[in-house]
Amino acid sequence: MDLTRTGLFAGLLLAIAAAIGGFGAFLLALVLGALGMAVGAVIEGRLDLSQLIGSRRRG
Repeated sequence: MDLTRTGLFAGLLLAIAAAIGGFGAFLLALVLGALGMAVGAVIEGRLDLSQLIGSRRRG
């Protein structure tokens, strides 16, 4: 299993552990799952956030 999927599952499991039940918990699970998937994609190198962060190279 690649890191993107692992991050997705980790985010979903944390969301389930944090809040169980209701529509609010569903939205929290959705947000945390997307966040976990994004972190996994950044670690794998599939997603580049350097433009959003504003990293500047000095030369």
